[in-house]
Amino acid sequence: MKKLLIASLLSTFIGFQSFTVQGATISVSQFVEHPALDAVLRGMQDYLKEKKVDVTYTVHNAQANMGTATQVAQQMIGEKADLLVAIATPSAQTCVQALAKAPADLKRPFLFTAVTDPVAAGLVKDLQKPDAGITGVSDLLPIEEHLRMVLAYKSNIKKLGLLYNAGEANSKATIAAIKELSVRLGFLTVEATAGKTADVHQAAKSLVGRVDAVFIPTDNTIVSALESVIKVGVENKLPIFAADVDSVKRGAVAAMGFDYYKHGQQTGAMAERILAGEKPETMPVEFQKDLQLHINTGYSRQMGLEPPAAMLKKATQVYE
Repeated sequence: MKKLLIASLLSTFIGFQSFTVQGATISVSQFVEHPALDAVLRGMQDYLKEKKVDVTYTVHNAQANMGTATQVAQQMIGEKADLLVAIATPSAQTCVQALAKAPADLKRPFLFTAVTDPVAAGLVKDLQKPDAGITGVSDLLPIEEHLRMVLAYKSNIKKLGLLYNAGEANSKATIAAIKELSVRLGFLTVEATAGKTADVHQAAKSLVGRVDAVFIPTDNTIVSALESVIKVGVENKLPIFAADVDSVKRGAVAAMGFDYYKHGQQTGAMAERILAGEKPETMPVEFQKDLQLHINTGYSRQMGLEPPAAMLKKATQVYE
């Protein structure tokens, strides 16, 4: 019901203004600081700088707190920026809710990025024809390809642990897809959830002895506390796989995912078009398709796995 209400309110957006690319202002809401989301912001800013788009930024960070994210969204409305940008699903949801309640003279074009399932999150009803004033870039993973990589890396997985925040819509969508695929791919899933970063370590420990490996989706809460999960993996010889390649250099065994810096550049290209006057609703939601395989050989061995030679040959990046 909440998702339908958000989408319905968005459909009433009117009076969006067009802006030139000179002297523009962008207000950004980033849900939490961690390498993947930081890379998105940096990629967007670098792209616009390279294209000589004159932009002044106001960047807000909610530090993984939904209450703070809601306050940030309300503050962004009052800043009257030319474009609002939200990085990660929770920030995007709070921005959409704030825009839906804003008076017509304060409504601004809105661009989301690093959102796994924009429809499930209630941001748009149709990916090809977004609601008025909104569009974005999704980081939806080809889950089956990723799982096949995990099974090839560690072939004897009977039970796969899924570590995530059940309050994040993007993670819930990914977990549902994994559970559906697990039947066909021949493994069971065991879930452990953490509602805040302080709970991540204990949630990871709860999987010890119950699973053969752990998979972390693009979950903002878990990734922001990744080091505590890696510690559990090393201490218990429990391989930790991640969905984003930025987590691999921090200690995850391997990931077949996106380069989030390029994701940010793709976001920047959409921002440039909007600032030049293109209406967001005429721009279908975009996806990043280029996958990379990153492997961390050092942490792989610390977690009891010898990296497969065939996969090392195919890897885009190898960390020793």
